[in-house]
Amino acid sequence: MALPKPLMPPYDIRDWQRRPFAERLRMVCQCWATQGYGTPWPVYVLYILKVVFYAGMWLFFCSFSRGPSAAPDAFQKAVLWSMAFEGLGLGCSSGPLTGRYSPPIAGFLHFLRAGTIKLPLFPALPLIGGDRRTFFDAALYLAHYIFLLRALLAPALTPSLLLPAVILLPLLGLTDKTLFLAARGEHYYAALICFLFPGEWIPATKVVWIAVWLWAATSKLNRHFPWVVAVMQSNSPVTAIGGVRRLLYRDYPRDLRPSALVHRMAHAGTAVEYTFPLILLLSHGGWPATAALAVMVAFHAFITTSVPMGVPIEWNFMMVYGGFFLFGEHAGAGILQIHSPLLIAFLVCACFLVQLIGNLAPSRISFLYAMRYYAGNWAYSVWLFRGAGARKLDAHLTKAAPCLKHQLRKFYDEETTIAVISKIMAFRAMHLHGRTLQTLLPKAVTDIDEYEYMDGEIVAGLALGWNFGDGHLHHLQLLRAIQRRCRFEPGELRCVFVESQPMGKPDLAWSIADAATGVIQTGAIPVRDLVDRQPWPEAAAASLAH
Repeated sequence: MALPKPLMPPYDIRDWQRRPFAERLRMVCQCWATQGYGTPWPVYVLYILKVVFYAGMWLFFCSFSRGPSAAPDAFQKAVLWSMAFEGLGLGCSSGPLTGRYSPPIAGFLHFLRAGTIKLPLFPALPLIGGDRRTFFDAALYLAHYIFLLRALLAPALTPSLLLPAVILLPLLGLTDKTLFLAARGEHYYAALICFLFPGEWIPATKVVWIAVWLWAATSKLNRHFPWVVAVMQSNSPVTAIGGVRRLLYRDYPRDLRPSALVHRMAHAGTAVEYTFPLILLLSHGGWPATAALAVMVAFHAFITTSVPMGVPIEWNFMMVYGGFFLFGEHAGAGILQIHSPLLIAFLVCACFLVQLIGNLAPSRISFLYAMRYYAGNWAYSVWLFRGAGARKLDAHLTKAAPCLKHQLRKFYDEETTIAVISKIMAFRAMHLHGRTLQTLLPKAVTDIDEYEYMDGEIVAGLALGWNFGDGHLHHLQLLRAIQRRCRFEPGELRCVFVESQPMGKPDLAWSIADAATGVIQTGAIPVRDLVDRQPWPEAAAASLAH
């Protein structure tokens, strides 16, 4: 069986393989600048069809609602269905743009399988601890979705129908923090809690929506975001016209730092993301709210049509629908109508304190729960397997899918497989934080050409069944779980871990670990030292003249 072939790099793949790592990185980064991931257009059609399925199933669930509460129920069912859709692995982290080809989703295929790796919040707890998924864990996950389905099919939503999800999702997060993040708990679970307060849930849910927008904007107040815009727009199907993508960089192909145009786009996007939520919050309807809603639609349409890696398309649709329901249809419901001390306390914690901690001390909070979306200031990791060491992942891990290269070989020849995988390396290096690798890879291994490079996102997708940019999921806890199964020899697997930049501090903290011996080195790199670097090491610069 064959898939449509992606856009191939403008160089011979076999020749590229024989070159030193630094030059390979330069070539593939220059390729990303004009090709992005090289996704063939039929893949975008599949994502569109997935959105149609998402919306169609929501309409199906809404058809069961009866009486005067049908319209509010429709919104609440949209939140419940979105939570289920994401937690099943159907939304973010699905399809080729997240490194999933066969099968195109993992999610429930992984979470219902006993023996797979999980990352419990408290590993030492009895019954729900440990890093091996049990039948109890799988049954708990299944029960959660049975209760969600019962609520979605109900003629009217009541607190008693919502309560099982309120209890079970955080319990699932204790058994495996991946599950809470996959369900986009920072957003949908917060809204679910609001639904438990009749008469106050609409203004309370407004707080959740406003928090998402404002904290996402706040997280972009850094040096990282212009690099995100350049990388994302290089992959956007909208910019694949003429020489548009070259305008994103200062001097393609020699200088792949973001151009002045990109910096202006980044600053404008941040300003817009601050402005329209504040207008929606303060206007209570009228033409200012109408104008703000129009800007909101354009803002999320820009993100959606860019088709960012990770493809949070359905989430963007939900944000738009929520914007119209909460601030259009219910513009008069102000947040001063929230009177319950318990609800106020919850909103302060879930929509302010957690995000504040997540920005000031990002190592303690997932970037998702901190609502630091699209900012580029993310924790990440790179895994380096010596020789054929990566084969141990397929040999010893219980999982829903084989390694990425084996998935790709079902559809493509060897050259195409190598080309697709190489683009993932470029994606990481092109971001500002990826330029730390020029310093860290030589510290991690003596000869990088003896190792197979694998981004931590790909490892997490394979080992955990879900990945969406959270480097904490493929940090030391996952490395230890994999080592208990694969028994790598010293030097056979080295990992580079880079943390996010804390708000108000200048550095990116990093560590290097060996699978067999643990952490071997730590340090920090000032972000200011990265802004003038190219995505490739200086060793590759001389080849530009040839």
